[in-house]
Amino acid sequence: MIAGTHRILVTGAAGFIGSYVSARLAAMGHQVFGCDNFNDYYDPQLKHDRVAALLVPAGVVCDVVELADTAQVEALFARVKPTLVVHLAAQAGVRYSLINPQAYIQSNLVAFGNILEACRQGKIEHLLYASSSSVYGANAKVPFSEDDITDTPVSLYAATKKSNELMAYSYSQLYKVPATGLRFFTVYGPWGRPDMAYFSFTQKLLQGAPIQVFAEGKLTRDFTYIDDIVEGVVRLLFKPSDEGGVPHAVYNIGNDQPVSVLYFIETLENALGVKAEKEFLPMQPGDVPATHADTRKLQGWVDFAPQTSLATGLARFAHWYHSHFK
Repeated sequence: MIAGTHRILVTGAAGFIGSYVSARLAAMGHQVFGCDNFNDYYDPQLKHDRVAALLVPAGVVCDVVELADTAQVEALFARVKPTLVVHLAAQAGVRYSLINPQAYIQSNLVAFGNILEACRQGKIEHLLYASSSSVYGANAKVPFSEDDITDTPVSLYAATKKSNELMAYSYSQLYKVPATGLRFFTVYGPWGRPDMAYFSFTQKLLQGAPIQVFAEGKLTRDFTYIDDIVEGVVRLLFKPSDEGGVPHAVYNIGNDQPVSVLYFIETLENALGVKAEKEFLPMQPGDVPATHADTRKLQGWVDFAPQTSLATGLARFAHWYHSHFK
C-alpha cells in the first residue's frame, strides 16, 4: 500500500466512516485534512467524541466547513491543496428524506457539485465519493450488480446518490477528473450512527423498551462491518479506474451475506445478553425489501471483499457501546 505520499482531504471526517478512514490514512503516513459541518441530524456530541477518540490521536484536524457554500469550498481547497479527495460528507438517512428533502438537495447535490468543480480546478488525482446501495431501489434481482439499471429510486436520498454518480461521470467524461463511487451496504460498528437500526435497537434493548420491527422482520439487509468498509475505501483510493476512456467507476462494498432483520435482532440479543420485546409494524415508505451486494467487481479490481461476520461485528459494537455509554 502506498504510504506517505499524498495530501488527502476527507469530507465528513467527523462522521462514522469518515473518522475511521481519516485515521487509517494518517496511520499510513499521509497528510490528512478533515472537514465536517457538525450538523444536528443526530447528536453532534458523538461527532466531537469521534474527533477526540479517532482523529486527534492520528494528528488529523477537522475544520468546520459548509460544503454547500461555494466560497467555503474554494477556500478549503486553496488552503489544503489536496492531491486526493475522499468525499464522505452527505445528508444520510432514507426516512429523514421524506420529511426534510431540502437538506438532501443542499448537502448531497449542491455540495457535491462544489466538490466536483473544486476537484476539476485543483487537478485532483482521484476523487473517491460515497454513493449508496439505496440506488438499487426495489430491485428484484439479487445480488445487486453494478451493471443493474438504477433508474427507479424509492426515496429522495437514493435519488441524490444516483445523481452523484451521474454528476461524477459527467466530470470524468468532460474534464477527465478520475472519480470512483462506492455503493455502501448498511455499514455498522463502533462509533456508528444513532439513527441506524442496530444502534437504536441497542439503546432500547438495554432500556427494556420495545423495538419497532417493520414488515414483520422479513426485510433482509447486507450488513457490512466498518473495518471492511475502510479497507475497501483505502484500496480503491490508490487505484483509480482505467475502464474504457472515461476515468470513472462504481463499486459495491457489501458483505455479500444478507440476513433477515429477525436474524439480525437475534444476533444482537446474543451480543448484548438481552431479549427484545418486538412491536411489528407495516413496511415504511422509502424502505426496500432486500439488499445484497455482488462484490465480484470489487474483488477483481483490488483483490478484496468484506468478510466480517455479523456475530463478530455486533459483538465488537456491543463492547464499544457498553464502554462508551458506561
